Amino acid sequence: MVKAAKRPSVRYRCAECGYVSLTMVGRCPGCGEWGTMASEQPLRETRSPSGPISTNIEPISSVDVVPEDRISSGIEELDRVLGGGWIRGGVALLGGEPGVGKSTLLLQACAAMAVAGRKALYISGEESAGQIALRARRLGVTERNVDIVCETDLPAMLEASRGYDFLVIDSVQAFRLDDESGWAGSPSQARSVASISSDAAKRNGVPTVMVGHITKQGQIAGPKILEHMVDVVLLFSGERSSSHRLLRAEKNRYGSTDELGIFEMGEGGLEPVRDPSHLYWNRDGAAVPGVAVGVALEGSRPLAAEIQALSCATPFPYPKRTARGIDANRLQLLLAVLERRCGILSRSSDVYVNVAGGLSLQDPSADLSICAALASSLRDAPIPPDTCLVGEVGLAGEVRPASRTHLRIREASRLGFKNVVISAREKVTVPEELGIRVIKVFALSQMAERLIK
Repeated sequence: MVKAAKRPSVRYRCAECGYVSLTMVGRCPGCGEWGTMASEQPLRETRSPSGPISTNIEPISSVDVVPEDRISSGIEELDRVLGGGWIRGGVALLGGEPGVGKSTLLLQACAAMAVAGRKALYISGEESAGQIALRARRLGVTERNVDIVCETDLPAMLEASRGYDFLVIDSVQAFRLDDESGWAGSPSQARSVASISSDAAKRNGVPTVMVGHITKQGQIAGPKILEHMVDVVLLFSGERSSSHRLLRAEKNRYGSTDELGIFEMGEGGLEPVRDPSHLYWNRDGAAVPGVAVGVALEGSRPLAAEIQALSCATPFPYPKRTARGIDANRLQLLLAVLERRCGILSRSSDVYVNVAGGLSLQDPSADLSICAALASSLRDAPIPPDTCLVGEVGLAGEVRPASRTHLRIREASRLGFKNVVISAREKVTVPEELGIRVIKVFALSQMAERLIK
Protein backbone atom coordinates (compact mmCIF):
# COMPACT_ATOMS: atom_id res chain seq x y z
CA MET A 1 0.00 0.00 0.00
CA VAL A 2 1.43 3.35 -1.09
CA LYS A 3 1.27 6.12 1.47
CA ALA A 4 0.06 9.49 0.35
CA ALA A 5 2.69 12.18 0.27
CA LYS A 6 2.56 14.36 3.32
CA ARG A 7 1.54 17.91 2.53
CA PRO A 8 3.86 20.57 3.90
CA SER A 9 2.39 22.30 6.94
CA VAL A 10 1.50 25.98 6.82
CA ARG A 11 3.78 28.32 8.70
CA TYR A 12 3.61 32.03 9.44
CA ARG A 13 6.34 34.58 8.76
CA CYS A 14 6.59 38.13 10.09
CA ALA A 15 6.68 40.70 7.29
CA GLU A 16 8.82 43.03 9.41
CA CYS A 17 11.58 40.89 10.91
CA GLY A 18 11.15 37.50 9.20
CA TYR A 19 10.34 35.57 12.39
CA VAL A 20 8.76 32.16 11.58
CA SER A 21 6.03 30.60 13.73
CA LEU A 22 4.16 27.31 13.27
CA THR A 23 1.02 28.80 14.84
CA MET A 24 -0.84 31.97 14.01
CA VAL A 25 -0.28 34.76 16.52
CA GLY A 26 -1.52 38.34 16.49
CA ARG A 27 1.72 39.83 17.75
CA CYS A 28 5.13 38.84 16.38
CA PRO A 29 7.29 37.27 19.14
CA GLY A 30 10.41 38.54 17.38
CA CYS A 31 9.82 42.27 16.90
CA GLY A 32 6.58 42.83 18.84
CA GLU A 33 4.64 44.28 15.89
CA TRP A 34 0.91 43.56 15.56
CA GLY A 35 -0.73 42.12 12.43
CA THR A 36 2.49 41.33 10.58
CA MET A 37 2.27 37.51 10.60
CA ALA A 38 1.29 36.14 7.18
CA SER A 39 0.84 32.50 6.16
CA GLU A 40 3.13 30.86 3.64
CA GLN A 41 3.71 27.37 2.25
CA PRO A 42 7.23 26.00 2.80
CA LEU A 43 9.04 25.35 -0.43
CA ARG A 44 9.45 21.71 -1.42
CA GLU A 45 12.97 20.39 -1.62
CA THR A 46 14.18 19.78 -5.16
CA ARG A 47 17.01 17.56 -6.28
CA SER A 48 20.00 19.20 -7.84
CA PRO A 49 20.28 18.58 -11.58
CA SER A 50 22.67 15.83 -12.64
CA GLY A 51 23.66 17.51 -15.92
CA PRO A 52 25.63 20.70 -16.51
CA ILE A 53 24.08 23.98 -15.35
CA SER A 54 23.66 26.74 -17.89
CA THR A 55 24.77 30.09 -16.48
CA ASN A 56 25.54 33.54 -17.80
CA ILE A 57 28.61 34.24 -15.70
CA GLU A 58 30.79 36.94 -17.25
CA PRO A 59 33.40 39.46 -16.09
CA ILE A 60 31.90 42.72 -14.86
CA SER A 61 34.27 44.64 -17.13
CA SER A 62 32.66 43.08 -20.22
CA VAL A 63 29.08 44.06 -19.34
CA ASP A 64 27.66 46.75 -21.61
CA VAL A 65 26.50 49.80 -19.69
CA VAL A 66 23.49 51.62 -21.10
CA PRO A 67 23.34 55.33 -20.16
CA GLU A 68 20.39 56.27 -17.96
CA ASP A 69 17.50 57.74 -19.90
CA ARG A 70 16.28 60.53 -17.63
CA ILE A 71 12.87 62.14 -18.01
CA SER A 72 12.58 65.55 -16.36
CA SER A 73 9.69 65.85 -13.92
CA GLY A 74 9.29 69.50 -14.84
CA ILE A 75 9.81 70.51 -11.20
CA GLU A 76 13.35 71.70 -10.47
CA GLU A 77 13.44 70.76 -6.78
CA LEU A 78 12.02 67.29 -7.48
CA ASP A 79 14.61 66.69 -10.20
CA ARG A 80 17.34 67.73 -7.75
CA VAL A 81 16.31 65.05 -5.23
CA LEU A 82 15.77 62.38 -7.90
CA GLY A 83 19.20 62.99 -9.39
CA GLY A 84 18.06 64.55 -12.65
CA GLY A 85 14.57 63.17 -13.27
CA TRP A 86 12.58 59.96 -13.60
CA ILE A 87 14.08 56.73 -14.94
CA ARG A 88 12.12 54.67 -17.47
CA GLY A 89 10.74 51.67 -15.59
CA GLY A 90 11.91 53.13 -12.28
CA VAL A 91 9.62 52.85 -9.25
CA ALA A 92 9.50 55.45 -6.47
CA LEU A 93 7.75 55.29 -3.10
CA LEU A 94 6.61 58.66 -1.70
CA GLY A 95 5.67 58.92 1.98
CA GLY A 96 4.59 61.77 4.21
CA GLU A 97 2.18 62.99 6.87
CA PRO A 98 -1.50 63.30 5.93
CA GLY A 99 -2.11 66.73 4.41
CA VAL A 100 1.55 67.54 3.80
CA GLY A 101 1.00 67.80 0.04
CA LYS A 102 1.90 64.43 -1.50
CA SER A 103 -1.06 64.37 -3.89
CA THR A 104 -0.51 68.04 -4.71
CA LEU A 105 3.12 67.41 -5.63
CA LEU A 106 2.24 64.42 -7.82
CA LEU A 107 -0.61 66.22 -9.58
CA GLN A 108 1.75 69.07 -10.39
CA ALA A 109 4.30 66.52 -11.65
CA CYS A 110 1.62 64.98 -13.89
CA ALA A 111 0.76 68.45 -15.25
CA ALA A 112 4.43 69.21 -15.92
CA MET A 113 4.80 65.92 -17.79
CA ALA A 114 1.69 66.74 -19.84
CA VAL A 115 3.06 70.16 -20.76
CA ALA A 116 6.16 68.39 -22.11
CA GLY A 117 3.91 66.35 -24.41
CA ARG A 118 3.72 63.15 -22.34
CA LYS A 119 0.66 61.30 -21.06
CA ALA A 120 0.18 60.80 -17.31
CA LEU A 121 -2.28 58.56 -15.47
CA TYR A 122 -3.31 59.13 -11.85
CA ILE A 123 -4.76 55.99 -10.20
CA SER A 124 -6.51 56.66 -6.88
CA GLY A 125 -7.95 54.18 -4.44
CA GLU A 126 -8.69 56.72 -1.71
CA GLU A 127 -10.45 59.66 -3.35
CA SER A 128 -13.21 60.07 -5.88
CA ALA A 129 -12.68 61.51 -9.34
CA GLY A 130 -14.57 64.65 -8.29
CA GLN A 131 -12.24 65.28 -5.35
CA ILE A 132 -9.14 64.91 -7.50
CA ALA A 133 -10.60 67.08 -10.26
CA LEU A 134 -11.48 69.80 -7.73
CA ARG A 135 -7.90 69.85 -6.43
CA ALA A 136 -6.56 69.83 -10.00
CA ARG A 137 -8.63 72.88 -10.92
CA ARG A 138 -7.42 74.71 -7.82
CA LEU A 139 -3.84 73.96 -8.89
CA GLY A 140 -4.52 74.97 -12.46
CA VAL A 141 -4.02 71.44 -13.84
CA THR A 142 -6.16 71.50 -16.98
CA GLU A 143 -3.97 69.62 -19.45
CA ARG A 144 -5.73 67.03 -21.59
CA ASN A 145 -2.86 64.55 -21.27
CA VAL A 146 -3.56 64.01 -17.55
CA ASP A 147 -6.07 61.19 -16.95
CA ILE A 148 -7.49 59.94 -13.65
CA VAL A 149 -9.15 56.67 -12.68
CA CYS A 150 -10.67 55.79 -9.31
CA GLU A 151 -11.23 52.04 -9.08
CA THR A 152 -10.22 49.24 -6.74
CA ASP A 153 -9.29 46.69 -9.44
CA LEU A 154 -5.59 47.51 -9.56
CA PRO A 155 -4.52 44.71 -12.00
CA ALA A 156 -7.06 45.91 -14.57
CA MET A 157 -5.94 49.52 -14.15
CA LEU A 158 -2.29 48.56 -14.56
CA GLU A 159 -3.18 46.71 -17.74
CA ALA A 160 -5.01 49.81 -18.99
CA SER A 161 -1.97 52.00 -18.21
CA ARG A 162 -0.14 50.77 -21.31
CA GLY A 163 0.71 53.69 -23.56
CA TYR A 164 1.16 56.20 -20.72
CA ASP A 165 4.50 57.88 -19.98
CA PHE A 166 3.99 58.46 -16.25
CA LEU A 167 1.96 56.62 -13.62
CA VAL A 168 0.87 57.54 -10.07
CA ILE A 169 -0.66 54.98 -7.67
CA ASP A 170 -2.33 56.57 -4.64
CA SER A 171 -1.86 54.67 -2.43
CA VAL A 172 -0.26 51.29 -1.71
CA GLN A 173 -2.41 50.79 1.41
CA ALA A 174 -5.70 51.57 -0.39
CA PHE A 175 -5.84 48.58 -2.76
CA ARG A 176 -6.60 44.93 -2.13
CA LEU A 177 -5.92 41.91 -4.36
CA ASP A 178 -8.50 39.10 -4.34
CA ASP A 179 -5.94 36.30 -4.59
CA GLU A 180 -4.10 37.48 -1.46
CA SER A 181 -5.26 37.12 2.13
CA GLY A 182 -5.66 40.02 4.54
CA TRP A 183 -7.37 43.37 4.46
CA ALA A 184 -6.32 46.39 2.40
CA GLY A 185 -3.17 47.85 3.89
CA SER A 186 -2.12 44.66 5.69
CA PRO A 187 1.53 43.61 5.24
CA SER A 188 0.72 40.82 2.77
CA GLN A 189 -1.60 43.01 0.71
CA ALA A 190 0.81 45.97 0.65
CA ARG A 191 3.62 43.70 -0.44
CA SER A 192 1.54 42.17 -3.25
CA VAL A 193 0.24 45.56 -4.47
CA ALA A 194 3.76 46.92 -4.58
CA SER A 195 4.99 43.79 -6.35
CA ILE A 196 2.51 43.88 -9.24
CA SER A 197 2.92 47.66 -9.59
CA SER A 198 6.69 47.32 -9.79
CA ASP A 199 6.45 44.45 -12.29
CA ALA A 200 4.12 46.49 -14.51
CA ALA A 201 6.46 49.50 -14.41
CA LYS A 202 9.48 47.40 -15.38
CA ARG A 203 7.56 45.55 -18.09
CA ASN A 204 6.12 48.68 -19.70
CA GLY A 205 9.10 50.96 -19.07
CA VAL A 206 6.91 53.57 -17.37
CA PRO A 207 8.17 55.72 -14.44
CA THR A 208 5.84 54.94 -11.54
CA VAL A 209 5.29 56.64 -8.19
CA MET A 210 3.50 54.84 -5.36
CA VAL A 211 2.18 56.85 -2.42
CA GLY A 212 2.67 55.23 1.00
CA HIS A 213 1.21 56.03 4.41
CA ILE A 214 3.53 56.61 7.34
CA THR A 215 3.43 55.55 10.99
CA LYS A 216 3.44 57.71 14.11
CA GLN A 217 7.22 57.31 14.20
CA GLY A 218 7.52 58.93 10.74
CA GLN A 219 8.40 55.72 8.89
CA ILE A 220 6.60 54.37 5.85
CA ALA A 221 3.84 52.02 7.00
CA GLY A 222 3.82 48.37 5.99
CA PRO A 223 6.56 45.77 5.74
CA LYS A 224 10.12 46.99 5.32
CA ILE A 225 10.31 44.96 2.13
CA LEU A 226 8.34 47.76 0.42
CA GLU A 227 11.42 49.96 0.54
CA HIS A 228 13.59 47.13 -0.79
CA MET A 229 11.28 46.51 -3.76
CA VAL A 230 11.41 50.07 -5.13
CA ASP A 231 14.25 52.07 -6.66
CA VAL A 232 13.65 55.38 -4.87
CA VAL A 233 12.18 56.16 -1.43
CA LEU A 234 11.11 59.79 -0.97
CA LEU A 235 9.94 61.41 2.27
CA PHE A 236 7.89 64.62 2.15
CA SER A 237 7.78 66.51 5.44
CA GLY A 238 6.87 69.87 6.92
CA GLU A 239 5.64 71.56 10.05
CA ARG A 240 1.91 72.26 10.21
CA SER A 241 2.65 75.78 11.44
CA SER A 242 4.88 76.48 8.41
CA SER A 243 4.18 76.70 4.70
CA HIS A 244 7.52 75.17 3.79
CA ARG A 245 7.94 71.52 2.80
CA LEU A 246 11.12 69.43 2.60
CA LEU A 247 11.68 66.53 0.21
CA ARG A 248 14.46 64.03 0.88
CA ALA A 249 15.52 60.73 -0.67
CA GLU A 250 15.98 57.93 1.87
CA LYS A 251 17.03 55.58 -0.93
CA ASN A 252 18.04 56.27 -4.52
CA ARG A 253 19.52 53.66 -6.82
CA TYR A 254 20.09 56.25 -9.54
CA GLY A 255 21.43 59.21 -7.60
CA SER A 256 22.49 60.73 -4.31
CA THR A 257 20.53 60.53 -1.06
CA ASP A 258 22.04 63.76 0.30
CA GLU A 259 20.05 66.25 -1.77
CA LEU A 260 17.26 68.35 -0.28
CA GLY A 261 14.28 69.81 -2.12
CA ILE A 262 12.51 72.81 -0.53
CA PHE A 263 9.00 73.91 -1.47
CA GLU A 264 6.57 76.54 -0.25
CA MET A 265 2.87 75.71 -0.14
CA GLY A 266 0.71 78.49 -1.49
CA GLU A 267 -2.79 78.92 -2.84
CA GLY A 268 -1.64 77.77 -6.27
CA GLY A 269 0.15 74.67 -4.99
CA LEU A 270 3.80 73.95 -4.24
CA GLU A 271 6.39 76.45 -5.43
CA PRO A 272 10.16 75.67 -5.42
CA VAL A 273 12.23 77.81 -3.06
CA ARG A 274 15.17 78.97 -5.15
CA ASP A 275 17.16 80.74 -2.40
CA PRO A 276 16.62 78.66 0.77
CA SER A 277 19.38 80.37 2.78
CA HIS A 278 17.02 83.29 3.43
CA LEU A 279 14.55 80.90 5.08
CA TYR A 280 16.93 80.05 7.90
CA TRP A 281 18.68 83.39 8.38
CA ASN A 282 16.89 86.64 9.20
CA ARG A 283 19.63 88.99 7.86
CA ASP A 284 19.32 91.18 10.96
CA GLY A 285 22.41 93.35 11.30
CA ALA A 286 22.11 93.74 15.09
CA ALA A 287 24.66 91.90 17.25
CA VAL A 288 22.83 89.77 19.85
CA PRO A 289 24.52 87.46 22.39
CA GLY A 290 23.86 83.79 21.66
CA VAL A 291 23.39 84.11 17.89
CA ALA A 292 25.84 82.62 15.38
CA VAL A 293 25.56 81.73 11.70
CA GLY A 294 27.02 78.64 10.07
CA VAL A 295 26.90 77.32 6.51
CA ALA A 296 25.60 73.77 6.42
CA LEU A 297 25.68 71.52 3.38
CA GLU A 298 22.62 69.56 2.26
CA GLY A 299 23.88 67.42 -0.60
CA SER A 300 25.36 69.92 -3.06
CA ARG A 301 23.35 72.82 -1.65
CA PRO A 302 24.92 75.18 0.97
CA LEU A 303 22.47 76.73 3.46
CA ALA A 304 23.08 79.57 5.89
CA ALA A 305 21.77 78.34 9.26
CA GLU A 306 21.20 80.68 12.19
CA ILE A 307 21.97 79.07 15.56
CA GLN A 308 20.28 80.64 18.58
CA ALA A 309 21.40 79.81 22.12
CA LEU A 310 19.97 81.06 25.41
CA SER A 311 21.41 80.44 28.87
CA CYS A 312 20.07 81.52 32.24
CA ALA A 313 20.87 80.69 35.85
CA THR A 314 18.90 77.82 37.34
CA PRO A 315 17.94 77.29 41.00
CA PHE A 316 17.74 73.53 40.52
CA PRO A 317 20.60 71.06 41.03
CA TYR A 318 20.12 69.56 37.57
CA PRO A 319 20.20 72.26 34.85
CA LYS A 320 17.94 71.83 31.86
CA ARG A 321 19.24 71.15 28.34
CA THR A 322 16.81 71.66 25.46
CA ALA A 323 17.66 71.47 21.76
CA ARG A 324 15.53 71.94 18.65
CA GLY A 325 17.11 71.33 15.28
CA ILE A 326 20.13 69.48 16.65
CA ASP A 327 20.50 66.27 18.61
CA ALA A 328 20.27 66.71 22.40
CA ASN A 329 23.28 64.40 22.94
CA ARG A 330 25.28 66.55 20.55
CA LEU A 331 24.44 69.61 22.67
CA GLN A 332 25.62 67.85 25.83
CA LEU A 333 28.89 66.86 24.15
CA LEU A 334 29.67 70.37 22.88
CA LEU A 335 28.89 71.91 26.28
CA ALA A 336 31.37 69.49 27.86
CA VAL A 337 34.06 70.43 25.31
CA LEU A 338 33.48 74.14 25.97
CA GLU A 339 33.84 73.66 29.71
CA ARG A 340 36.88 71.39 29.57
CA ARG A 341 38.85 73.02 26.73
CA CYS A 342 37.78 76.68 26.97
CA GLY A 343 36.84 77.09 30.62
CA ILE A 344 33.33 78.29 29.72
CA LEU A 345 31.13 76.83 32.48
CA SER A 346 27.49 75.87 32.01
CA ARG A 347 26.89 73.57 35.00
CA SER A 348 24.77 76.16 36.83
CA SER A 349 22.77 77.37 33.82
CA ASP A 350 19.80 76.13 31.84
CA VAL A 351 20.74 76.02 28.16
CA TYR A 352 18.37 76.19 25.20
CA VAL A 353 19.44 75.86 21.56
CA ASN A 354 17.30 76.43 18.47
CA VAL A 355 18.02 76.34 14.74
CA ALA A 356 15.97 79.15 13.22
CA GLY A 357 13.39 78.33 10.57
CA GLY A 358 12.80 74.75 11.71
CA LEU A 359 15.91 73.40 9.95
CA SER A 360 17.32 70.13 11.29
CA LEU A 361 21.12 70.06 11.21
CA GLN A 362 22.92 66.74 10.72
CA ASP A 363 26.08 68.24 9.21
CA PRO A 364 29.00 67.87 11.69
CA SER A 365 30.54 71.03 10.24
CA ALA A 366 27.90 73.04 12.13
CA ASP A 367 29.69 72.23 15.42
CA LEU A 368 31.79 75.39 15.36
CA SER A 369 28.79 77.69 14.90
CA ILE A 370 26.88 75.87 17.66
CA CYS A 371 29.81 76.23 20.04
CA ALA A 372 30.14 79.92 19.14
CA ALA A 373 26.46 80.54 19.89
CA LEU A 374 26.74 78.69 23.22
CA ALA A 375 29.91 80.53 24.27
CA SER A 376 28.39 83.87 23.23
CA SER A 377 25.31 83.24 25.34
CA LEU A 378 27.18 81.96 28.40
CA ARG A 379 29.55 84.94 28.34
CA ASP A 380 26.79 87.38 27.29
CA ALA A 381 29.02 88.74 24.52
CA PRO A 382 27.78 89.03 20.93
CA ILE A 383 29.52 87.69 17.83
CA PRO A 384 30.10 90.20 14.99
CA PRO A 385 27.03 89.86 12.73
CA ASP A 386 29.14 89.84 9.55
CA THR A 387 30.94 86.63 10.62
CA CYS A 388 29.98 83.02 9.95
CA LEU A 389 31.66 79.83 11.14
CA VAL A 390 32.34 76.49 9.46
CA GLY A 391 34.10 73.53 11.06
CA GLU A 392 33.79 70.31 13.05
CA VAL A 393 34.81 70.25 16.72
CA GLY A 394 36.58 67.26 18.25
CA LEU A 395 36.68 66.15 21.87
CA ALA A 396 40.18 67.57 22.24
CA GLY A 397 38.82 71.00 21.34
CA GLU A 398 40.43 71.01 17.90
CA VAL A 399 38.64 72.50 14.89
CA ARG A 400 38.57 70.02 12.02
CA PRO A 401 38.15 70.82 8.32
CA ALA A 402 34.70 70.74 6.73
CA SER A 403 33.77 69.07 3.48
CA ARG A 404 33.56 71.21 0.33
CA THR A 405 34.61 74.35 2.18
CA HIS A 406 34.95 76.37 -1.04
CA LEU A 407 31.18 76.01 -1.69
CA ARG A 408 30.38 77.21 1.82
CA ILE A 409 32.70 80.23 1.52
CA ARG A 410 31.14 81.23 -1.81
CA GLU A 411 27.66 81.03 -0.27
CA ALA A 412 28.78 83.15 2.70
CA SER A 413 30.22 85.74 0.32
CA ARG A 414 27.02 85.78 -1.77
CA LEU A 415 24.97 86.46 1.37
CA GLY A 416 27.16 89.43 2.31
CA PHE A 417 29.34 88.04 5.12
CA LYS A 418 32.72 89.74 5.50
CA ASN A 419 34.47 87.11 7.67
CA VAL A 420 34.40 83.33 7.78
CA VAL A 421 36.05 81.23 10.50
CA ILE A 422 37.39 77.85 9.35
CA SER A 423 39.93 75.27 10.49
CA ALA A 424 43.61 76.17 10.15
CA ARG A 425 44.07 72.70 8.66
CA GLU A 426 42.01 73.68 5.62
CA LYS A 427 43.93 73.92 2.36
CA VAL A 428 41.62 76.22 0.47
CA THR A 429 42.38 79.29 -1.63
CA VAL A 430 39.81 82.07 -1.59
CA PRO A 431 39.64 84.33 -4.68
CA GLU A 432 40.02 88.03 -3.91
CA GLU A 433 36.90 88.93 -5.88
CA LEU A 434 34.75 87.20 -3.23
CA GLY A 435 35.59 90.02 -0.83
CA ILE A 436 35.57 87.82 2.29
CA ARG A 437 38.29 87.47 4.92
CA VAL A 438 39.18 83.97 6.09
CA ILE A 439 40.03 83.52 9.78
CA LYS A 440 41.79 80.23 10.49
CA VAL A 441 41.86 78.69 13.98
CA PHE A 442 43.40 75.46 15.25
CA ALA A 443 41.31 75.10 18.41
CA LEU A 444 37.98 76.12 19.87
CA SER A 445 39.74 78.29 22.45
CA GLN A 446 41.27 80.42 19.67
CA MET A 447 37.84 81.05 18.20
CA ALA A 448 36.51 82.14 21.61
CA GLU A 449 39.47 84.50 22.15
CA ARG A 450 39.10 86.19 18.75
CA LEU A 451 35.31 86.51 18.51
CA ILE A 452 33.89 86.47 22.04
CA LYS A 453 35.40 89.09 24.30
